[in-house]
Parts: sequence; structure tokens; C-alpha cells
Amino acid sequence: MVNSSQLASNSLAIVSSILEKLHFPINRRLLSAEGAGRGLLPEWVTEVQRRVLFSDQTTANVTVAQDGTGKVKTVQEAVDLVPKRNPSPFVIYVKAGEYREVVNIDKNKWNVVIVGDGMDKTIITGNKNFIDGTPTFSTATFAVTGRNFIAKDMGFENTAGAEKHQAVALRSGSDHSIFYRCSFTAFQDTLYSHSNRQFYRDSQIAGTVDFIFGDSSAVFQNCTILPRQPLPNQSNTITAHGKKDPNENTAFSIQGSAIRPYDPVTRPTFLGRPWKNYSTTVFMTSEIGSVVDPAGWLAWLPGVPPPDTIDYAEYENTGPGASVAGRVMWVGYRPAMSADEASKFAVAALLGGEEWIAQAGVQVQPNL
Repeated sequence: MVNSSQLASNSLAIVSSILEKLHFPINRRLLSAEGAGRGLLPEWVTEVQRRVLFSDQTTANVTVAQDGTGKVKTVQEAVDLVPKRNPSPFVIYVKAGEYREVVNIDKNKWNVVIVGDGMDKTIITGNKNFIDGTPTFSTATFAVTGRNFIAKDMGFENTAGAEKHQAVALRSGSDHSIFYRCSFTAFQDTLYSHSNRQFYRDSQIAGTVDFIFGDSSAVFQNCTILPRQPLPNQSNTITAHGKKDPNENTAFSIQGSAIRPYDPVTRPTFLGRPWKNYSTTVFMTSEIGSVVDPAGWLAWLPGVPPPDTIDYAEYENTGPGASVAGRVMWVGYRPAMSADEASKFAVAALLGGEEWIAQAGVQVQPNL
């Protein structure tokens, strides 16, 4: 794995250098984007997916119900029925209820669509955690790596509690994954946005320490971010982006969202802290509540400024916590950006185009 990572890193550096010398734009676009512009669907999206996401009438391959009215009683049983490298959408409808199980959609399960009855009605819950001996990566209640995954009207949670430290509600390494009207609830490390391209819309994320973390290219639009009360010796941090290679096209972009306290009394919260040397995170056109500390950002190690190579920025945010007057003075932090700079973190540029989201029936704002 180390050798492969180094080879990939070297290859990215070589390609980036060549493209820059040729003055060739590096931003990615999907190969299917041209066809989508003429009204055609992206290659992996079918009319079944569109119907499922556009309406509340679910055409399902499998129905999950705890009361026995479906084909299976657990979500994992339904996932196990998905054929390997399935070329067309496999729709799993999960009836309202609390499903106490750990679910894994592995890399061979493609085009899985999971639809529930609402983020507060259909909930998958678990309590694996670091303190009890499970590595952070494996604590996820729900994990997905198969490409083109979509979740709609689902809740994902980890109930281990703040005292159990790292306890992930959902981990996604799925390329072209979409989470629409979903909730993610835990304490430390709630949402592990691990890798590849991900889009979150009209969703809620609640947690304490680094509760949105990973090294993906992820855009959060019209989401509600809910810091909650941590342990007495902990500081609340919303994001911890893990970019460690300057040639990676990864970043967290929180756009048009709102930061509000989960609990009536919540300790001051920071927008993020740099997990790796090239950590990249922006907050744009969002409502930043008073729960956010005036300094805005927190160093990974107390009293140690982060590397100058990080890229943190804010753009036209509003709300009582949006003032940048008292923000950190790091070299890698920009209290303001131009519209051109900010546009690099919108869906169209960061995720390589918006067609794959819009054609799936999910509302998306492609630019600023």
C-alpha cells in the first residue's frame, strides 16, 4: 500500500507538471458531461433511479421491514442480494424503524440506491468505537465503497457516546455518492468522508470532535451542521480534512449551509483543524452561528501553527459567527476569496461537473 501510494503520488506530480507547462486546465470534467448537456442521462443513471429520487413512490428491488412485511428484515440482508458489479440501479426500500446493525456495501456492489421513510424515521444505528478496541476505520455503523451509491431519507448514527471517542456513523469511499435528505449523528468522527467524489444535500450532521473528516472531494449544500456538547477536555471542531499530497484534487466545501448548536448549551466550536499538511476546507455563503469561536479555526497541535501548505478560506458567509476580524493569522488561511477563487470549490469544478447529481433527481447548485 505504501509503495502504491508513493507511485500514485509521483505520477500525479509528473502529470500536473506537464499540464501546467502546456497551460492545460487541470479541473476534471466527467466524460459523460457532453451527452448530459443534450438531455441524455449520465452513463450510470437510469430512469428507475430518476423515478425513485424524484418522487416518494418507490419502485424497489427489495423491501426491508422489521415486522416481516418486506422480503428481508435487515438492511445487510438486502445488500447481500445486490449482484456483484451490478450495472443498473438496485433499489432497496427500508421501511420506518430503528435498525440495530452494521452495514457494509463493499467495492463490488455498484449502483445501490437506499431509500427510507425519512431521516428521523428510518435509522441505522450502531455503537462500535475506538475505546472498546475497534480501529476508527472499522467503527462505522454504515460503510460504502461501491461506486454510484445513493441514499435518500435515511438516518445513520453511532450511539457509543462522547466518552468512547472515535465512533463513526457513516464512512463513504464511494465515487459519485449522493446523500440526499439524510442525517448523520454521533459525537467524535461522525461522518468519515473517506475518498472520491461525494455530494450531500439537505442533510444534517451532528457531532463534536472532527465530526466531518477524511480526504474526499465533498460538497455540502443546504445542510445543517450541528455541533454538540463534547467531553470537558475536548474542543469542538467541525472538519478535519486529510489531504497529504499537493496534487490531489480533494477538499471539503461547505456551501449555502447553516451551523447551529445541537444542544441548548454547546461549547464554542471551530470550523476545522488541519489533519494533514495539505488540508483544504472552505466555508462559502453559509450561515455561521454564534456557537463558532471568533478565531474560527484550530491548530492540530495546541500552540503549534499548521504548515503553510494548508488551504483554508471563507467566502461571503453571514450570521453572528461569520466575522473574520478575530480569525487566526495563518499563512494558509484566507479570510476572503474572490469569486473566481471560490468558484473552484463549487460543484462544477470540484466534483468534475454537476450532471451526475442533477440527472439523479437531486437539486444541485453547480456554481456559487
